[in-house]
Amino acid sequence: MIFFSKKSKPKIPLEKQKLMTVNGDEAVAYAVKQCYVDVVAAYPITPQTIIVEKYSEFVADGEVHTEFIPVESEHSAMSACVGAAAAGARAFTATAANGLALMWEILYIAASLRLPIVLAVVNRALSAPINIHCDHSDAMGMRDSGWIQIFAENVQEAYDTTIQAFKIAEKALLPVAVNLDGFFLSHTLENIYMLPDDAVYEFLGGPRKVAKTYVDYLGKEVEAKLDPANPLSFGPLDLYDYYFEHKMHQVEAMKEAKKIVKEVHDEYAELSGRSYGDGILVPYEVEDADVIVTVLGSTGGTVRWVVKKLRQKGYKVGTVRIRLFRPFPFEELREILKGAKVVGVMDRAISFGSFGPSFLEVNTALYDLKEKPLLVNYVYGLGGRDVPPDLVEKMFMELLEDAKKGVVENKLRFLGVRE
Repeated sequence: MIFFSKKSKPKIPLEKQKLMTVNGDEAVAYAVKQCYVDVVAAYPITPQTIIVEKYSEFVADGEVHTEFIPVESEHSAMSACVGAAAAGARAFTATAANGLALMWEILYIAASLRLPIVLAVVNRALSAPINIHCDHSDAMGMRDSGWIQIFAENVQEAYDTTIQAFKIAEKALLPVAVNLDGFFLSHTLENIYMLPDDAVYEFLGGPRKVAKTYVDYLGKEVEAKLDPANPLSFGPLDLYDYYFEHKMHQVEAMKEAKKIVKEVHDEYAELSGRSYGDGILVPYEVEDADVIVTVLGSTGGTVRWVVKKLRQKGYKVGTVRIRLFRPFPFEELREILKGAKVVGVMDRAISFGSFGPSFLEVNTALYDLKEKPLLVNYVYGLGGRDVPPDLVEKMFMELLEDAKKGVVENKLRFLGVRE
């Protein structure tokens, strides 16, 4: 489903955009190509491989002026991006699952150094057992590393979000992860509209402009990058004397990031005609709903289809897709969910010994309400297990029954698992 804005005619009408049939990985590669990226570090892992393969073709054919660095591991891929971004380059890489886990140490360094790197995470289950299919356990593992995290629902949104991500990262001075569901999006062909190259160039303001900082010992304002002419240190030893204060800088940056995500989304919507809710949340039929289900990623379309079907039968149900997971939109989500009798939270991951990760966030969002909706967590689709509409409908019928009873007996439920 492509979301076209009906408010006004976009600056680049559809007839001037290129209609292409691509899969999600190719869509990301084309978006990166249009973003004038200086450095791409590449280490292939299924289901992300197509992104770096396609981009290597652009490099080999001379279609981009990018330093393409084939490295020996994901740890090195993110390390190369850190070095490049610290030197002032626009940097990109992609990964999935165990590869993302291997980046772990460097994810924190990228965020702590406030480097605007963009990372495509093609969501895949973590081992063991070995599984190459989709769930969100990889993305949830990086949620506390200081990266902005955005989840796409379809291939068009993966393309649009990748372009937005560079602008968000460079305005917020935080790295951004664009999540797309492995195989459901990465390997699925869809028709999408692509902006002209010059429109993307203008949207991003050309090549990356490095933020400036005043340096006392130099007695002047310089670009905050590795530059022998204006020497600066990045990531020196920082113990109990300053470490805490530097972490507070990240806290403040995350507070500002939500506004930036929304502004960039709105600006892109004016340009392209495509919008995704307010850029943070994508609500559907929530105004008078007794039961609302929250969801991330590609399952959002299936849930919306079931909501439409149940509405035709007279059931007061709705859904809201969480597009921005970090920083988490607590206030915005609370405003949408506060009138519901029951909220179902779908998680394509689980925190063992606890609940699903997004359930914990939604629970926190609702805690301060005087009259709270009942809350149920549905863990689903682990390891790529399909979630057909009849299963989603079964979930809604259970939640409607909970609303009728006014009590929830089993707060953690598993959708589509064999007993």
